[in-house]
Amino acid sequence: MRPIWQGAVSFGLVNIPVKVFPAVQDKDIKLRFLHQKCHTPLSYERRCPTCERAVPMEEVERAYEYEKGRFVTIEEELLASPGKALHTVEILDFVHLNDIDPIYFAKPYYLTPGIGGEKAYALLHHAMQESGQVAIARTRLRNKESLVALRIFKQSLLMSLMYYDDEIRRVDALLDPQKEMELNAKEIKMAVELIGKLASSFEPEKYQDEYRKILEKAIAAKIAGKEIAVAPAAPSEKVVDLVEALKASLEMTKEKKGEKEKGRTKKKKTAAGKL
Repeated sequence: MRPIWQGAVSFGLVNIPVKVFPAVQDKDIKLRFLHQKCHTPLSYERRCPTCERAVPMEEVERAYEYEKGRFVTIEEELLASPGKALHTVEILDFVHLNDIDPIYFAKPYYLTPGIGGEKAYALLHHAMQESGQVAIARTRLRNKESLVALRIFKQSLLMSLMYYDDEIRRVDALLDPQKEMELNAKEIKMAVELIGKLASSFEPEKYQDEYRKILEKAIAAKIAGKEIAVAPAAPSEKVVDLVEALKASLEMTKEKKGEKEKGRTKKKKTAAGKL
């Protein structure tokens, strides 16, 4: 995999050469629009409704609409951040990871050491791991200045793009402060018990995109020329009583736990019989 850019992490007076790689990949299935009559892929063009013609890129300019139908044009020079190195991750502060709510994190990238930066990279990695701190920094990625967080991820440094505070919508505006729900002790106890029954260690590999798997199978069947059977949608169940729903959920977790224990016992007996 080729890095999307190479630069340096600015750590005090130390510059650590790094390479930046995407840490995630988009696995969404991309669908195209076709003309139904001839199955030709549809194309889209920049068209000016006033001049009634397609507009080439050399005639396109950017602008900000400050009122409906009124614009101020923005020169390309204004879009660049002056005085900032293009490929530098400038560390501003070190904070505890627990102090950052996950809502601030966006897309992650791996940082690997560049040529000659292996020792300094290892030193920063070790120091951050020992101190338990996360670095808050700023950089320019794809010609846009961004706030980022550098943190330890296994043997590497992970750089996550962050939302600025004023980009986070306040949930207070969505909630009605006058409407307070009354919870009784029985409901709270059962809800906490249910959470305890469902609690486990996080195993990311066990969670799969079931919709994508179904769509991939359907596409493969289409390619192979097979007929596809679509199952009818299951009727939705209406849950009216919260306590009854909690009781049913607890019973369901007990049944699943019992089935798992039976399976383990059966395996042990089978293994013992083979000895």
